[in-house]
Amino acid sequence: WLNNQRNQKKKGKLDGSLEKRLVDVGVVWDINSELWEKKYCLLVNFQQREGHLIIPQKQIEDGVNLGVWLTQQRRKKKMGKLDSSCKRRLDEIGFVWTFSPHYI
Repeated sequence: WLNNQRNQKKKGKLDGSLEKRLVDVGVVWDINSELWEKKYCLLVNFQQREGHLIIPQKQIEDGVNLGVWLTQQRRKKKMGKLDSSCKRRLDEIGFVWTFSPHYI
């Protein structure tokens, strides 16, 4: 049901009062963006705590495998599929795009 409401919103066909009620109860409209943001925040927290962004492949933060997520971000960038705002935000915190085994 909720996915249908999300699709209706994307198409501009969701009733305004229903949209407001859904927002009021905390509905997340773009799940992928929400997940990316959560993982990005985990990365920033790691950097603040450890003082660097050299993330081991198996690094788990708050139940999320941060190392795997970062590998996915590198792959998306290489394939030209990483959203430019995501790339910019990772660049701003000094993320290392070129993977090297000595980072692990």
